[in-house]
Amino acid sequence: MTVLAIFPADPSPELAQLLDLSGFVWKGIAEAGDVDRLEPEDGWGGAIVQIGDDSETGWGILRAFRKRDIPVSPLLLIIRGNELQELELRDDLFDDFCLDPFHPRELEARIKHMLASSEVRPESEKIEYGPLVLDLETYEASVDGAPVDLTFMEYELLRFLSATPGRVFTREVLLSRVWGYEYYGGARTVDVHVRRLRAKLGEEYAGLIQTVRSVGYRFGESRRR
Repeated sequence: MTVLAIFPADPSPELAQLLDLSGFVWKGIAEAGDVDRLEPEDGWGGAIVQIGDDSETGWGILRAFRKRDIPVSPLLLIIRGNELQELELRDDLFDDFCLDPFHPRELEARIKHMLASSEVRPESEKIEYGPLVLDLETYEASVDGAPVDLTFMEYELLRFLSATPGRVFTREVLLSRVWGYEYYGGARTVDVHVRRLRAKLGEEYAGLIQTVRSVGYRFGESRRR
């Protein structure tokens, strides 16, 4: 049985309701020491940390998960839009993040994605563009045959852009089409995900996602030729 660690120990009603209605098994933790003290017999299946007023405790819990002999993964961070700058120097402490307030359907999809089996299905549908390959069934991405570890929304953004190479999308359109609703956090959410995507694609292929000044982004051929 997969048990998720949840911080804070007494989560918000919205988060608790989502977890219960979606059938997730979870256990609340209040401090970094609980990572070891309250660990289930079969180990943690992952963790969701909602950064609020007690942000230092939340970050401390993420560090505790990461510094174990066998680090716990995946780790999902829920953070307010005005605290996005906190991600810059702590990128190694989480696998994916979601802005608070969150949309229940998106958060549920992200949790299910991060817990999903990595089973590969034969003859799955793919998007291929030069060195980039996206497997639409297994949610796997690779560049020049090397796997690229993407979060759920990074994958969704890359999938959407790469499906129509050369087309320019405004940040507002990307928020609506990829996130699926009026997303709290605005255009900065798109910029953060694009920056992370480019870093993961590497210097040679970061140019596959091009910035169109004063408009938005376009997926196309790398500038490095």
